[in-house]
Amino acid sequence: MTAGFKRFILWDFQRGVWQYDVMCGIIIIFIAFAPRDWFRDQPRIPHASQVTSLPSHGESVFWIESELVASVPESRRLSELSKILTARTGKKQVLTRIEPILDSEQEIKGYMAFARP
Repeated sequence: MTAGFKRFILWDFQRGVWQYDVMCGIIIIFIAFAPRDWFRDQPRIPHASQVTSLPSHGESVFWIESELVASVPESRRLSELSKILTARTGKKQVLTRIEPILDSEQEIKGYMAFARP
């Protein structure tokens, strides 16, 4: 290994010299342009913004965006939402019921999901 390369790898340059500035520039460029998937920098919870825990007494209540379950057949919604909520909360969620929330034009805006603790 050459002495220059060894100094480069071990960061053996004083502040204010051009080599130090080049290293800082390389680091900044790497941070700015490295793809997120290189570091698996993704949300840990799928569709986290589409699920919201609501304050309640007794049962756990969640607001579910309609887009989250739009492709799921109605017969499987309860089980699919249970899986999603379990992943989101880290605790097993047993849904007792889900109720559609309609707007003034009778279009579904979302669902209220009720779970037992």
